[in-house]
Amino acid sequence: MTTSTNHHPVPPRSPTEVTSKAKRRLFTADFKRKVLQEADACTESGQIGALLRREGLYSSHLTTWRQARERGELEGLAPKKRGPKAQEPNPLARELAAKEREIARLKAENAKLQLICDVQKKVSQLLGVTLPTIPEDDESTKGSS
Repeated sequence: MTTSTNHHPVPPRSPTEVTSKAKRRLFTADFKRKVLQEADACTESGQIGALLRREGLYSSHLTTWRQARERGELEGLAPKKRGPKAQEPNPLARELAAKEREIARLKAENAKLQLICDVQKKVSQLLGVTLPTIPEDDESTKGSS
């Protein structure tokens, strides 16, 4: 075991020790207001430092929160949501997605029907049965006029 400067034994660290990742602290608007009120009430030297140590804060927190309070208490002290802003969904997006799903379903159904038709043709060829032919669209329009 090694010793630190104050001669207390320090247990050795495992080389595979996993330390937890630091997490960003979020402070509620009420907590910020309470700390600012306490800081404003401090009159003697050293009281603000003691307050910051007690709460585990930095002087930059007070500076930032005071500026936010001057800009407007509610909007300045409310916690800000990080990341990209949520966009309004396009009103046609839902309809487009439904149409795309329907197209995909119809394509799958068409593929199944094509397979069934091919199997029927092969079975008819094996059995020697001739299937009736269906006239093409151009021929059916010529015959009806």
